[in-house]
Amino acid sequence: MHISRRLLVIVSLSCLLAACTPSGGNGGDVAQTQPPRTATADPCPGVLGQSMNCYTPHALRVAYGLEALTKQGFTGKGQTVVDIVSYGSPTLQQDINVFDKQFGLPPITIKVLAPLGTVAFNPQNNEMVGWALETTLDVQIIHAIAPDAGIVVMTSPVDETEGTIGLPQFLQLEQYAVTHQLGQIFSQSYVASETTLSDSTGQQLVKKYTAFYQRITTQLGWTIVNGSGDHGATDYADLAATRLSPVPTVNFPVDVPWVTAVGGTTLAHTANGYNETAWPGSGGGFSKFFSEPDFQKSLPQSLQAQLNGRRGLPDIAADADPNTGMAFYYKGSWMLTGGTSASAPLWAGMIAVADQMAGHPLGFINPGIYKLATSADAQQDFRDITSGNNSVIQGTIHVPGYQAVVGWDPVTGWGAPNARKLLPDLIAALK
Repeated sequence: MHISRRLLVIVSLSCLLAACTPSGGNGGDVAQTQPPRTATADPCPGVLGQSMNCYTPHALRVAYGLEALTKQGFTGKGQTVVDIVSYGSPTLQQDINVFDKQFGLPPITIKVLAPLGTVAFNPQNNEMVGWALETTLDVQIIHAIAPDAGIVVMTSPVDETEGTIGLPQFLQLEQYAVTHQLGQIFSQSYVASETTLSDSTGQQLVKKYTAFYQRITTQLGWTIVNGSGDHGATDYADLAATRLSPVPTVNFPVDVPWVTAVGGTTLAHTANGYNETAWPGSGGGFSKFFSEPDFQKSLPQSLQAQLNGRRGLPDIAADADPNTGMAFYYKGSWMLTGGTSASAPLWAGMIAVADQMAGHPLGFINPGIYKLATSADAQQDFRDITSGNNSVIQGTIHVPGYQAVVGWDPVTGWGAPNARKLLPDLIAALK
């Protein structure tokens, strides 16, 4: 993803140190006034301990109902998540070693593959630093959620930004992973706006991705989770990623119906549990590329009018607010995760746990998610997000977004998971 998104975590850290208010991916002020954490027995390290809503791996698992499954031995054992990034991080293994020691997690050796070659890491290159941060937070969140799952990081020597730039190489990496049977789950935190892919070259690439994703999810058992983007109801309109579109737009490849689109929330710990609202940066809306998939045709008539025959996204959500993230470690510093770059790997780790529970890869999970969300068990399986929106006001750009409401909405989808109930129900729904 573009640099402004990947550097959310840096902004978050600097604001913690300076007691300021960070901005979110939509360019607006996304800070929420939150009550102090009451779970002081589970503090974050260093300066992050002063944060009102910093989550340790254990605290994050508790928040989303995963800790009960962890205690039963469902830790992603025997499963592998494949993370697709540009460049990677030269300190990835050293950083996760510190992370694991801090939080008492089982040690892991990250497998890093670069079948397309590598370029020398330049610490003065902001894009490279951004991708290093992205790679680090992806890996540490996956490991926090699924401590015994394997993780393969596949790096591209090309910087993915907007339009088709970097996307052919990412598709090659994914094809390599499938051909070599490296795992069963793709965790993807990259996007390019539909606005920058509307020409013939972009459309040809979209078709290649779509055919590939359909085949691997429905025939080969892969699950693909992708962050929905961090600029609310819009995203960039130019290849240099400097100018937001003045009209609503969603992102690719998260718009592909064979992908599980993950939006973002603000997760606040309260004395009585959790208060979860829509994160303003959560990418969401309706695709201009893809028609409404079968799994969304079960949505009520009021939503059908809004969908108007288009693919709506996201499908689900999790914490993405850089004020309420999990602590992660990068090159000597503890930071907070942020963006849908954080919510996507959380779901990827959770699917690794589900695959272990099922004894087989779940593959294409969207039909199961929508089946459960429209069933009598919906309130047990999901934490419905009913407040907040993803409208964008940045300079001269004013894009009206969407409101989080009861049920599905184009900000947080069906909401956040209660994994303890959701995962066994999802396994049953997909049989």
